[in-house]
Amino acid sequence: MLSRRPFLAGLAALLFAPLSGQAAELPDLGGRTVVVVTENAYPPLQFVDPKSGAAIGWEYDAMNEIAKRLNFKLEYQNTSWDAMIQAVADGQYDIGMTGITIKDDRKEKVDFSEPYMRSQQLMLVRSDETRFSDAKSFAGLEDALIGAQPGTSPFYTAVYEILDGNEQNPRIKLFETFGATVQALKAGDVDLVLTDSTAGEGYVKASGGTLKIVGEPLGTEDFGFIFRKGSDLVAPINAAIAALKANGTLDNLNRKWFLDYKMGQ
Repeated sequence: MLSRRPFLAGLAALLFAPLSGQAAELPDLGGRTVVVVTENAYPPLQFVDPKSGAAIGWEYDAMNEIAKRLNFKLEYQNTSWDAMIQAVADGQYDIGMTGITIKDDRKEKVDFSEPYMRSQQLMLVRSDETRFSDAKSFAGLEDALIGAQPGTSPFYTAVYEILDGNEQNPRIKLFETFGATVQALKAGDVDLVLTDSTAGEGYVKASGGTLKIVGEPLGTEDFGFIFRKGSDLVAPINAAIAALKANGTLDNLNRKWFLDYKMGQ
């Protein structure tokens, strides 16, 4: 994303850029039940609608489309982020979805689908923030704090790309959920939250003008669904992802959730 380029335009270009992979003939899973776990704390990918109380989001729509095309029944459950990867690895759930970055160390525990979305790490701040405007100026502001979930990509980006590589750096304040980091930011308890472009745009839209994005992207990440090692669901899900990319369904979901939807309205 080029400097001075409007954030929304850059996000749209990123989201609508095609990922590799061709659609394949889809298998029929015979109506079996597949248990999908999520955190419901990562808008607009998955979250609880403040108006209706229903769990909704990009990933729900995508998974519902996948289930329809592969002929399986969905059962959704919830767990915390810090428990999710191990729980899927242990076979407690069939699939995990919560904007999970595809990383080599995670591949040691679980299998990933092909990427269904590409995102970037961005700096989310209060709209009246004037003390810093990028990663370098934030790092130089010794009393400025970052809110992060331990073990997540934003946490490691904060440690190794903004600060000094010390995972116990007291400038990083830890929270159990991503939503809690954003609430701390709004309350003034921290000064920066790192977010991928997907969640960041959702929170900016929902903030009523109290949050903004500053600085340049700090990296590109691919998101994938996770499965226990050796799961027979990986190949069918990959085929469905390729089909949804090829026929424009994922582009339509991107427009719905990143350009059109406004949380709480």
